[in-house]
Amino acid sequence: MALTDVKIRNTKPGAKPIKLSDSEGMYLLINPGGGKYWRLKYRFEGKEKVLALGTYPQVPLAEARDLMRAARKELRNGVDPGAARRAQKCAREQRAANSFEIVAREWWERFKPTWTEGHAQTILARLEQNVFPWLGGAPIGEIEAPELLAVLRRIEARGALETTHRVKTICGQVFRYAIATGRAKRDVAADLKGAIPPAKGRNHAAITEPKEVAPLLRDLDAYQGGFVVRCALRLAPLVFVRPGELRQAEWSEIDFEAEQWNIPAQRMKTKAPHIVPLSTQALDILKELQPYSGTSRYLFPSGRTFDRCMSENTVNAALRRMGYDGDVMTGHGFRAMARTILDEVLQIRPDYIEQQLAHALRDPNGRAYNRTAHLAERRKMMQTWADYLDGLKAGAKVLPFKREA
Repeated sequence: MALTDVKIRNTKPGAKPIKLSDSEGMYLLINPGGGKYWRLKYRFEGKEKVLALGTYPQVPLAEARDLMRAARKELRNGVDPGAARRAQKCAREQRAANSFEIVAREWWERFKPTWTEGHAQTILARLEQNVFPWLGGAPIGEIEAPELLAVLRRIEARGALETTHRVKTICGQVFRYAIATGRAKRDVAADLKGAIPPAKGRNHAAITEPKEVAPLLRDLDAYQGGFVVRCALRLAPLVFVRPGELRQAEWSEIDFEAEQWNIPAQRMKTKAPHIVPLSTQALDILKELQPYSGTSRYLFPSGRTFDRCMSENTVNAALRRMGYDGDVMTGHGFRAMARTILDEVLQIRPDYIEQQLAHALRDPNGRAYNRTAHLAERRKMMQTWADYLDGLKAGAKVLPFKREA
């Protein structure tokens, strides 16, 4: 006799499992603990098997019968319904394991050792805030260009065009990693070339005209804020390192005898050690600073404690207080200033400049330059640069750019 809801509700658990038969091999298993489970007993290729159809009352009687009929139809078509369910479960697990977020985090963990800690955290934060909420659960091999574009346009709509391009670049790296590991067929980020307006590059604004550099240098010397910050501002144009490398500089890295600053690999973007030759002007600033912060680990400690270096916004905030908006000059802009004027005014060899900027250069044989490459020439260049800046501050005649000659 077929089951009814009344009979199911009225049957109480016993000391042993109870089976309430319905039809065509389907029954309800009631365990001593009170759990009620739909089961279908069937034979496939001469073997008796059991298929789970869900629990009662989450799966009511009528729905359980529909599931039983679907399984019987599979049997008539020569398909083992139990094997089919296992294959479906495996496919779901595989899709989940190949989701964009899973692959992206795997890529991030693999490449994190090649980045600075700050850069690694920035990449992860951009993914977590801008991509994972919308694409994180999608199988990476099934994501199409319009889906990624929709995510990028959300960022663009906030007015963060620079971030939009950076997130697109990060996603492209994740897709290429997925291709290499057999989980995607193409980089859909590359399909979006030209779909997003170009960034204006306001984040790294720089003063590069010598006639405008002169008053900036005089303003740095006259800065009325803290002494440590003033030293950092004065040193920045002389060494033109990345802002993070400057603010995290440690006294143990300064070699006064050799007149150079040895930055270890773990603090460099390129993950290679770097030497910054120190001009006499740079050494004078460091000697002024040493009595104040020489007992600290850092050249430029935080204003609150000597145990931490100054914050990443300190230099930019100081420039703002002096009237240099973010679209005019930034801490990173000292690099563009040096690169432009060294090349176009002082006519220094570009490879010397790029080496001093710690860009990832290769020699003619394809090998990465070591940290001592062109060191003698770079020492001369850094002193020439410091003397040139002194001349600008003193009102020396401004040399024209080569392109204007």
